[in-house]
Amino acid sequence: MTDLHPAIAKVTERIVERSRKGRAAYLDLMERQREAGTNRGNLSCGNLAHGFAAAGDDKATIRTNAAMNIGIVTSYNDMLSAHQPYGRYPEQIKLFAREVGVTAQVAGGVPAMCDGVTQGQAGMDLSLFSRDNIAQGTVIALSHAMFEGALLLGICDKIVPGLLIGALRFGHLPQILIPAGPMPSGLANKEKQRVRQLYAEGKATRDELLEAEAASYHGAGTCTFYGTANSNQMMMELMGLHIPGSAFTNPGTKLRQELTRAATHRIAEIGWNGDDYRPLSRCIDEKAIVNAAIGLLATGGSTNHAIHLPAIARAAGIVIDWQDFDELSHAVPLLARVYPNGAGDVNNFHAAGGIGFVVRELLGAGLLHGDVLTVGGTMADYAAEPVLVDNELHWQAALEASRDDTMLRPVAQPFSPDGGMRLLAGNLGRAIIKTSAVAEDRWTIEAPCRIFDDQNQVLAAFKAGELERDVVVVVRFQGPRANGMPELHKLTPALGVLQDKGYRVALLTDGRMSGASGKVPAVIHLSPEALPGPDGVSGPLAYLKDGDIVRVCAVNGEAIALVDEAEWASRTPAMAPPPALGVGRELFALFRHHADEAEKGGSAILAAMESVI
Repeated sequence: MTDLHPAIAKVTERIVERSRKGRAAYLDLMERQREAGTNRGNLSCGNLAHGFAAAGDDKATIRTNAAMNIGIVTSYNDMLSAHQPYGRYPEQIKLFAREVGVTAQVAGGVPAMCDGVTQGQAGMDLSLFSRDNIAQGTVIALSHAMFEGALLLGICDKIVPGLLIGALRFGHLPQILIPAGPMPSGLANKEKQRVRQLYAEGKATRDELLEAEAASYHGAGTCTFYGTANSNQMMMELMGLHIPGSAFTNPGTKLRQELTRAATHRIAEIGWNGDDYRPLSRCIDEKAIVNAAIGLLATGGSTNHAIHLPAIARAAGIVIDWQDFDELSHAVPLLARVYPNGAGDVNNFHAAGGIGFVVRELLGAGLLHGDVLTVGGTMADYAAEPVLVDNELHWQAALEASRDDTMLRPVAQPFSPDGGMRLLAGNLGRAIIKTSAVAEDRWTIEAPCRIFDDQNQVLAAFKAGELERDVVVVVRFQGPRANGMPELHKLTPALGVLQDKGYRVALLTDGRMSGASGKVPAVIHLSPEALPGPDGVSGPLAYLKDGDIVRVCAVNGEAIALVDEAEWASRTPAMAPPPALGVGRELFALFRHHADEAEKGGSAILAAMESVI
């Protein structure tokens, strides 16, 4: 077996040591929950009767406690294309469960918000905190003590992290995530982006733009670009929480159905009454978290996971920070170029060899922990591709060579020697930049800044021609405490137009940028955020003024304002805009007031939880 790369070993050891106390407390709680808390054997007759009253053909089995009862937590709705296929999954899972002598019930549903629908709209202010809400919904679903295992149905941006954060509070249960797959390829993402830029320049009509968008987002399944949703699916494979090869099989196919059947059968095999007990609390450990980060870097995945992965880790008593991402990025080569980092989409990536190829390459080069506990076997079992042979599910070894080296390459011939996610730090704070889709001559931008408190102000200035110059566009008061940290993907076409005109342009913000962002350097998640924290102190971003020279540099890891220290000390911070009302945002004030910084995950519920355990 290939020795583990020393940089990965070093980062992992640091995470283990940093997490020692919290991890031990978490595992102790999980052991106590299994022994004394959440199981059917402790329910009274009245409790139990309520639990199986509507179970139909499964009532007798559930009543006698003779076999595993699987809790299904579903994020189904038919407005969100990625989750629409889940509508029929519960009834299928119940049938698949009976095939192996166990039962299944829908434990509960959680919301599934679509950032694609809310992008640039007021509802986007609820996006990040929907993750906390989903986590709480998952806890409520599993709190009934009726289940010995769980299947989690979720795919998109905040849904998978939310499901895991909640599910980890029931980490004594074996649990498997079941994806539904990407929609078949439609209009090429690059062509869609071209039309968006033409629209931003006033050279395409709204009807033309809508036609392009509808041709791209055209059916059931995840969007086909490599944003946060599809990055989620990759990470679940690299953490060993899927049935191997599940991530990118299209909805509505026989292979997809057989993978769902396999997940249902497998959960029955890894319960606590057997000899292959695989609880979620043991599957998600420090090595699994590092594997997820490595997969993210090796494939050029979404920067949103620089927030979500620390939050998932915290729920398991593990602490990972952006320095860890940065050091891993310097060790992990970029093996994939999937749109927006390349021309092809996730279907093309899957056809070229997909995740199985990536896992095989990383394991073979000592760039991945192979000794993690997975739901599907060993990590080596994920270096495989599921196929149907005579209508039965089998796995074949991952391809030895990529079918398309313009989008998938081996470790020996990577697109880049590093993973393209960097920590920037300086007198403006700490931030993340993703360089994998940015030309190297734009990794350093030094220019006067233009300050905005709202992304719509940026677009108004762009349309008025006020940004036709070298500029660092600063959008502040976009952090978790300010307005819920909405993604600012709406700015991508406008900033792309400026860059294409030859200007040196960068975005600097305490907000988020979508996993769909691309060629414009975007320095994001800046912490501390501009809005004053509990101590009443504003973040450095609040002290910037129009015209200040700002340098952001992915080469030297800098995020600095080139302002005289004496003058800086004499400034007073900008006043934050009043909290936005409407679209239910006022109901999320509790989350905003108690959220911590982005580097810890930007979560109110995790911050509060840690204060009492």
